[in-house]
This record gives sequence, C-alpha cells and structure tokens, in this order.
Amino acid sequence: MDMHDLDFLYSCLAIAERGRGTTGINPLVGAVLVRDGKIIAEGWHEEYGGPHAEPMLLTKFTSKIWPTDRLFVNIEPCCHQGKTPPCTDILIKKGVKKVVFGMFDPNPLVRGKGVAALRKAGVEVIGPIASELCRRRNRGFVSIMEQGRPWITLKKAQTIMGKIANDDGSRLCMTSPVQNEWSHTYLRSRLDAILVGVQTIVTDNPQLNTRFVQEKNREVKNPLRIVLDTKLSIPLSATVVSDSTPEKTLIVTTVRSGKTFDELTERGVKVLVLPEVSIPKLCQALITPQGDFNGISSILVEGGPKTWDAFKEAGAVDEEMVLVGSEVSCN
Repeated sequence: MDMHDLDFLYSCLAIAERGRGTTGINPLVGAVLVRDGKIIAEGWHEEYGGPHAEPMLLTKFTSKIWPTDRLFVNIEPCCHQGKTPPCTDILIKKGVKKVVFGMFDPNPLVRGKGVAALRKAGVEVIGPIASELCRRRNRGFVSIMEQGRPWITLKKAQTIMGKIANDDGSRLCMTSPVQNEWSHTYLRSRLDAILVGVQTIVTDNPQLNTRFVQEKNREVKNPLRIVLDTKLSIPLSATVVSDSTPEKTLIVTTVRSGKTFDELTERGVKVLVLPEVSIPKLCQALITPQGDFNGISSILVEGGPKTWDAFKEAGAVDEEMVLVGSEVSCN
C-alpha cells in the first residue's frame, strides 16, 4: 500500500457524501482515478437506481486508461445485476488494472465476490484499507445488510440535573449555540432522517433541519423529517408540514383518510399508513422503497421520552448521544 493511499480513500469518502439524501437504501460511494499521484477523474453514486460511482467515473473519463492508473473506491465493486449492471464488468472492459478499495460490501450477493471477479480477470486488487472508517461512514447501509433495519442514533438534551422539560411539560432550552452547531454538523447532516413523536411537534414546533450548518455551508442537505403520529393529530400549522419543503416530512400513522390526511397529502407531505406504529414494522417500512420513496438507512431519534423508550424497548438503538447544558431562554 502506497503511503498516500489513505489520502485518496479519504477523497472517495468526501465525494461519496454528495449522494447523501438521494441514494435511498443504497450505500454512499465515491471513486477516484489516480495517475502519477494525482486524481484525474472522479465519480459518485448520485441517486437510488442511478449509475454507481465506478461507471459514473469511467463513463465521463473518455481518455485511455493507463496500466499504471489506480482506481480507488470506498466499497468493494459490485459484481451482480441489480438496477444497474455489475461494476466489475465495466472496470474490466475499460482496462482498469489496479483497484484499491476501502471495505468489503456487506451485501451477501457481493461480499468478496467482487474482488474475486476482478482478480480472476487479472486486475490487481488492494484492500480493504481503513475498513472501520468506511463502515462507519456507511453505517446505515451496513446496518440494513447485517441487522435488517436502519442504523439508529438516539439523541437527547438535558440539564446537569437531568431535566428534559419544564415541570409543566413545556419546552425547556438547554443547549448552547456551539452544541447546536455540533449536533447539526455531526448528527443531523450525516444521517438520513430525524424522528420525533407528535407530542414534540405540539410542544416545541421544531424545524428539524440543519440550519446551523447551512449558514456556513449551503450544500449541506436537510434530512427527511419523520413524525410518529398514530392518531394523525399533528397541527396543520406545524412548521414541518407548513414550511417551504413539506415533501421532506413523513408522517407515520394508522389513519387512512380524513380532512387532515387529505390536506397533508395535498401539500406534498408523505404519509405512511401502518396497521400499528410499532418500531419493528416502522423499521421494515423505512427500508422498503415504494413509489417515490427510496427508503432510508439511518435515523436520528430526537424525542421525546415516550419515543426514546419505544426504540430502547425494541432493542433498536445503536448509539446514544446526550447533550448536557444549562437552562437558557428559548427566545
């Protein structure tokens, strides 16, 4: 392994992030072609059902591939026919002779077989390198393959004394601007969806976006907003269903019709109707593409206590983040 291989792999991961929010249940994948120590082409998986990173790169790169060129990709090239042809086929066809990859694909249809197919065709394959880093970046996809559900991070804020709300149940602000920016940067913007219960909407009327990051980087996308609302009691004046992007909100309910149902769908709000709003059924529905919904692979559960407990009782929490602060004005 060359001393600069990790740098090129980091470039793959950075490029892969451009597909955040549009790849559905597919992994985030970036690829770079390196010649004489410099990146001369790049590609990434842009959207669910679209070309993978390697074909995107090789289709755009119209020059001849040199035998000494190396193609870096953060996940093992696929070798099976899905919505798109196998990536291994185009790598071999285009004459790529050296491939460096970050992690094995956890998909049973691919794991190890992509590497084997390339080596059988005479391609030199190096990897995995920085496997844990690559798995972390695609923890949602890995979770779907290995656990059959999205990766779930539970996040809550509390005071030093453990309070999460005022004594009367009203909103209590605890986090500082620095904590808010950290949360939006390293949690909200790096996971596919933010999930809350309808009571949080009623009490706090949150925006559930990445505004603290977008002030500095407008390219950062807002995650899908998920609201668990069994009886469909969400106020139609709530920000998440009345702002400029109602299509970025998904209401999970058992109600199939009615005035509120009709108004929400007319606005473009996604409504997912389940027989019961249980965590296992919810997780299964969220990794199942349907219509214009391509599924999600990771969720940030932000509250409140009833919602946190439901995920914990279902054994569906992979990590927990607790922000501790002081009581401050919510103005």
